Amino acid sequence: MASAARHVVVLFHEGDRFRDLSSYLVHHLAEFWREDGYRVTYLFGTRRFVAADLVLVHVNLSVVPEAYLEFAARYPIVLNGSVRDIRKSTISTNLVRPGDAWKGPVIAKSDLNYAGAPERFMRRTRLEHRWPVLRSVRSRIERIRGENDPFGESGEYRVFDRLDDVPREWFANRHVVVEKFRPEMENGLYHLRMYLFLGDRFTSTRIGGDRSVIKASPDNETRIEPAAEIIARRRQFGLDYGKLDYVMNAGEVVLLDVNKTIGASRYRNSELQRHNRRHVAEGLYACFS
Repeated sequence: MASAARHVVVLFHEGDRFRDLSSYLVHHLAEFWREDGYRVTYLFGTRRFVAADLVLVHVNLSVVPEAYLEFAARYPIVLNGSVRDIRKSTISTNLVRPGDAWKGPVIAKSDLNYAGAPERFMRRTRLEHRWPVLRSVRSRIERIRGENDPFGESGEYRVFDRLDDVPREWFANRHVVVEKFRPEMENGLYHLRMYLFLGDRFTSTRIGGDRSVIKASPDNETRIEPAAEIIARRRQFGLDYGKLDYVMNAGEVVLLDVNKTIGASRYRNSELQRHNRRHVAEGLYACFS
């Protein structure tokens, strides 16, 4: 399955050295790689180069700084080496503006992935590392994140019945995007499809809930086949590792989110979860062929 000579580098943002890495799925996948005889090194930032056979770019920002992609290009095999910008303003095909012909409901979201929480974390940890006294005034640091983001820490996106109901100032706000609201409904519930992959391995599930923003739970997941169009979108984005969230509406794929630094589920110690992680982890090995 694996060669002991294989060496894998996971390239994190420099700010992630202060994070509990068990909150990332890649950390748990790396445990399987080590079990299978691979050497795995975590690098934080671009100051130190460690020779290896493969690098996985795992920079948890919506826009990856060019320095990280240039650094990764020094390796023989690069995963996610061309994935620079996953903002919704970049990946969405459902954006609307005042005056558009769309008459249905709309949803207002943060342009950044996960409501910009990774960016706030990196900014806060960088400031606190440089000036430790700031740890005592964290609430003030949080305000630096950008007072114009109407979603803040909550990430509670807003659904409006009509485009005209969206506050006008939000359209001039670089933190906000407004999309057509095209949910997948069945039996009175909202549904979300998740396509998670690494190399030639994937999991594909569908979950349901009574709110428009659905939270994953092991109790409501159903295995499904990924839509052909969503597989094509993965190739279009150049993703080797990641997760695409989408819905089916009127027979069409509606892409919601692109994630290249997948979080680890809080539902731990499950045999099914371990099986799924092992399955995805082994997708790395095809990347060497």
